[in-house]
Amino acid sequence: MASHMANLSRATLIRNPHHKRNGLKSYVHALKKYGIGPTVEGPYVMIKKVQQQGKFSKKVGGKAHVQGHILAKKDATTGQTGDVPAEDVDSNAEYLAAVQVGTPGQKLNLDFDTGSADLWVFSTELPSSEQKSGTTTHNIFDSSKSTTWKETTGSTWNISYGDGSTASGDVGTDVLTIGGLVVKDQAIELAKTLSTSFASGPGDGLLGLAWGSINTVTPTPVQTPVENMITQSDIPQSAELFTAFLGDTTENSFYTFGYIDQTATGGVTPSYAKVDNSQGFWMFDSTTASINGKSVDRPSGNTSIADTGTTLCLIDDATCKAIYAAIPGSSMSTQQQGYVFPTSTALDKLPVVELAVGDTLFQINKENFAFQDLGDGTSYGGIQSRGDQNFDIYGDVFLRSVYAIFDQGNTQFGCVQRESSSSSSSSGSTATGSGSTSAATAGAQEGEPHKHHHHHKF
Repeated sequence: MASHMANLSRATLIRNPHHKRNGLKSYVHALKKYGIGPTVEGPYVMIKKVQQQGKFSKKVGGKAHVQGHILAKKDATTGQTGDVPAEDVDSNAEYLAAVQVGTPGQKLNLDFDTGSADLWVFSTELPSSEQKSGTTTHNIFDSSKSTTWKETTGSTWNISYGDGSTASGDVGTDVLTIGGLVVKDQAIELAKTLSTSFASGPGDGLLGLAWGSINTVTPTPVQTPVENMITQSDIPQSAELFTAFLGDTTENSFYTFGYIDQTATGGVTPSYAKVDNSQGFWMFDSTTASINGKSVDRPSGNTSIADTGTTLCLIDDATCKAIYAAIPGSSMSTQQQGYVFPTSTALDKLPVVELAVGDTLFQINKENFAFQDLGDGTSYGGIQSRGDQNFDIYGDVFLRSVYAIFDQGNTQFGCVQRESSSSSSSSGSTATGSGSTSAATAGAQEGEPHKHHHHHKF
């Protein structure tokens, strides 16, 4: 046991260098991923479509979509609705996890996604045109070169992500090395077909870290890496978890499996919320919020999910409206279908916004408010409306302000507040020095109200 533990180390989260932020495209990605109908004015609308039954029954990575509730795009001049073009959706992952598969290990950079539960990779079974696409050169997993590969006869997988992208293929098991942890007999799903957005995207596949109930392998779903780590008891019962530290640069981003990085917590005890995993997501109560220290009423029984695979932070309309009401000159742009505010706004003029994880409030650091400079004097806000969906999505805009702990063994989600890097928010890269030490001293200096809750067991 000790020898296993000694090998555990931070693993690199690569920040995709080709990622160009586009607020509206990221918003459309979330609308499609979760089947959300927008409640704010703009080009995208929900329409009812009559679908022939049984013809397109694919398992969705995430929640099943209401039949006949389809996102469409309105033509600005004619007002007619049509399909949402693929180029309107941001399918480019912002964070990629470096892992190794097989013996000897083949290096792959996988999209780090806590909103789905399949671990699939680009494989030599793909048509050669899809193995290499445009400017992107992918690492392709070749199972014939691994001495530990075993095919799972008769198993297939087929996932359609809400953004319209799809992938499918067959299955085998192999060794997965992830942050120094060796997971044996991990199911690896080999892609035989991929939609173009994946082929042209930066990742070599996807590392799904949601709960196994939404895994798409048939006839028998497979265990996720965390489920396997728990089964093979390589990690102590107290650390059946993974953690994510999302930063502005690769140097300042990492994840861990099987342990909590004590440097990143800065000595602060994480605050935990019980997770409801019945829909496969990392879902928890988030019934309170505050703006400039003033408590805001949230919808009764409000819940949220933590999703590394969603870029923005999406919350209920009333709270969203209240946040932007506290930013001078902000407005709702129908062109952007979301809130924008003057790019020139000084950080100290932005409100202190805190959202709850369980009983504890966490601040969204101000440098994460402006998601994209629209070039017209306004910036697209990182916090936007969740539309007609009944839960919030705390994506990267929220997660970049905390050190996040996905504790599968205890069915809980924990956070430690990270200090704002706004002293040098222009570049973000020098903000936290050599990485996590100063970034993670976790609000201890801030005198914020969240410091005194330490409910880590329920």
